[in-house]
Amino acid sequence: MSTRVEQARDAEAGTGWLIFAGTILGIAGVMRIFDAIWAFRYDGALPENLESALFGTSLSSYGWIYLIIGAILIVSSGAVLARSQFARWIGMIAAAIGTISAIWWMPYYPVWSLTYVLLGALVIYALAAHGGRGPTVWDAEAP
Repeated sequence: MSTRVEQARDAEAGTGWLIFAGTILGIAGVMRIFDAIWAFRYDGALPENLESALFGTSLSSYGWIYLIIGAILIVSSGAVLARSQFARWIGMIAAAIGTISAIWWMPYYPVWSLTYVLLGALVIYALAAHGGRGPTVWDAEAP
């Protein structure tokens, strides 16, 4: 038999993971905006073989892409912290976009890229495993 106390405990079990996911999405969004600012302002030597990168040799094109990705990540962070089911899926998609965008720079900055990939994978896990609907009154067994 399931009591309301047990149901509340089960509903709270994944709360930490959801807060983690929302926070990491927000931090990753801010980091991507910093990446965009860096790309717009950087005047130094470019990494070797940048001409073979996905979006060419112009750092300003990466700046615009990172700015858009950063905005998506920040919006999804707020939505995940609001805890709607729609936000859960938006958060997983945003984490996947953030992870994929980090892979583009893997040949040039492997440690930084792997950090993004690891955090994206943890966010996807948190939202997939713990972002579901909590137990409802209908889930309780009949007395």
